[in-house]
Amino acid sequence: MITSNAADGIDLISHAHVNCYLIEDEEGLTVVDAGLPSMWSMVLEALEARGRGPGDVKALVLTHGHFDHVGFAARAQQEWGIPILVHSQDVRLAAHPYRYTPQRNRFLYPLTHPRSLPFLGRMAAAGALKVKGVNDVKSLLTRTPVPIPGQPIAVHTPGHTDGHCVLHLPDRDTVISGDALVTLDPYTGRTGPQIVATAATKDADQAMASLDAIAATGVTTVLPGHGEPWTQGAEAAVRQAMDIGAH
Repeated sequence: MITSNAADGIDLISHAHVNCYLIEDEEGLTVVDAGLPSMWSMVLEALEARGRGPGDVKALVLTHGHFDHVGFAARAQQEWGIPILVHSQDVRLAAHPYRYTPQRNRFLYPLTHPRSLPFLGRMAAAGALKVKGVNDVKSLLTRTPVPIPGQPIAVHTPGHTDGHCVLHLPDRDTVISGDALVTLDPYTGRTGPQIVATAATKDADQAMASLDAIAATGVTTVLPGHGEPWTQGAEAAVRQAMDIGAH
């Protein structure tokens, strides 16, 4: 599914409960996260709907290096020749997107949360088990506008992964939250603002602490890595996530 202008000048591309985004300005477009391999054709479709083409894409930013955010990154790098930006602490993970150790076993966790099985099954069918990593990446600098379309400000929000970052777009009253805050957790099937389950999170306490940085943006719209956009304010989303806590 492609949602045009899920926020100001930002398109949402969603498939198998995984989201990625296109940010457009007069300089071109930035792709945020590379979803799953099967989402490649949807990105091309979204570009065409905006009257744009691959040559207009100037960069791909990864909020973090997990497989469901690196999906088509290698293909974009090879076919489009664009830079891929990721925080320095997630460079190794982006190259090896399955090599991470969460707090709880991600293979056993669904057995105690059977509601997750349809979600994880759809992700697998969309290519989640055959993602290629990316090695030639650039370091994503934080706390200053990145000189790419949209001029996002990356904010380091560790916990889900060591190098996880959210992207704050103050002029669009929006934050792209990656998996620091989601509105659907594929590992539990639970909806509403929350951090991702310990089956896919390295340090849940750190992830909870990083929610403060999302609330501090004060934006109205939160665009998560999984689930529907949240339009009731970052502070309200964070309050709900803190009420739910780690799981």
